[in-house]
Amino acid sequence: MCTRVPLITAVTAVAISSCCPAQESAPPAGHSGGKLVLSAPLTHSDWVLKDNVPGLDDGLSGVRHMLDMCKAAGWSTIYWRCLDAGRSLYPSQLMDPMGPPLGDNYFDPRPDEEGKVGAHHNEAILQKMRERFHYGTVDSLGEAVRYGHAIGLEIHAWLTINEDDHAWGWPSRYTLAHPEHRWKRRDGSVYRSQLSFAFPAVREYKLAIVREILDRYPVDGLFIDWIRTGDVRDPQVDAQGVADYGYEDILVEGFRLQHGEDPLTIPNDDLRWVRHRAEPHTEFMRSVRQLSKTRHPRLPVAVLVQHPWSYRGDNPKYADNLRGLLLDVETWATEGLIDAAVPAGYYAAGSGGTPALAYDHLRTLTGNKVAIWMYAWVPGSVDDLLSGLDLARSLGADHILFWEADYIDNLPHKAALQQAMREHAAGAFRAK
Repeated sequence: MCTRVPLITAVTAVAISSCCPAQESAPPAGHSGGKLVLSAPLTHSDWVLKDNVPGLDDGLSGVRHMLDMCKAAGWSTIYWRCLDAGRSLYPSQLMDPMGPPLGDNYFDPRPDEEGKVGAHHNEAILQKMRERFHYGTVDSLGEAVRYGHAIGLEIHAWLTINEDDHAWGWPSRYTLAHPEHRWKRRDGSVYRSQLSFAFPAVREYKLAIVREILDRYPVDGLFIDWIRTGDVRDPQVDAQGVADYGYEDILVEGFRLQHGEDPLTIPNDDLRWVRHRAEPHTEFMRSVRQLSKTRHPRLPVAVLVQHPWSYRGDNPKYADNLRGLLLDVETWATEGLIDAAVPAGYYAAGSGGTPALAYDHLRTLTGNKVAIWMYAWVPGSVDDLLSGLDLARSLGADHILFWEADYIDNLPHKAALQQAMREHAAGAFRAK
């Protein structure tokens, strides 16, 4: 389905699969041969499944190994994943800790689910999860912040805020307790796990997760990932790439009151209806910005979003962020709710999408009001790296987000690639 198939996480990748302060003018353009800020997201629950990396042992040496590999690659900013599926990757009071699944799941599907979006029996991965996942008792996030700062890395909190499962088998405590708060389709059917931000209680729950992390950990910024959504068996868009959800009663009734029309009598892509369904996400981002300012006036907030050539799971490509994911990124930039944005690197087959098109689309959409980073997969060779650097400079990008950090540990010529990256790496933009 995509032009580059990610190797995704135990749950994250197998299943499907610092930032700059807000600016009124265009971010400084890269220049030929100039150094770039290099960064990467890091999912401990993926990396720890590799046989050469210690798990959550008492000394947390696995965390230190991971960050040492990042430092050696010249990556100055690491986006440490705090959530995986509907679970936490740190000891949380709000969420169950990530761990092995119970019952039907992506790695042990029922016979009728076998093969759906790649689901397959994999006892080896399940056993590793049982042995190595102890997120309720061992604080890997705390060690990441402590050790990362000690070796000169910025550690930002990566929050997959829009998912309450991943693949399937790890639903959040909240979605199990409140199925009435899930997305609803135009035909009235309800999603398996996905929570609707239209409900004030859902927004408060999601904001409480952000607050819990900011209260407990001195992270250097927030990285809000909107592209990861719940159970991958639930396609999310219609044939035109427009969200088929957002028909929760609270949204339908609100639109009727505001416009005097029933959303079921107008096209799914009616822009008034699309914007109405997108407003709760914008309201949440306003709350995130307000909360971040209480910790530090310039604590950076970055977002990972989609573009008109993107897809996820069994979906056809999204129409764009607004119509496909109900994310009004343009308004977020205009209102100063974000400091940076990066377009995901998943391109639907036959869509013609490229990193350059995705980058330019997002830069145009945000009107040069925020920094745009180039998304790139961790290169397999020095030549691939140099080509990617040239592309970033030609686009005017000064920041590359390499997806994803654990890939660097698999490469046969890792040391040479890390050295080349260090030679081309600039320091992080420090917003604080």
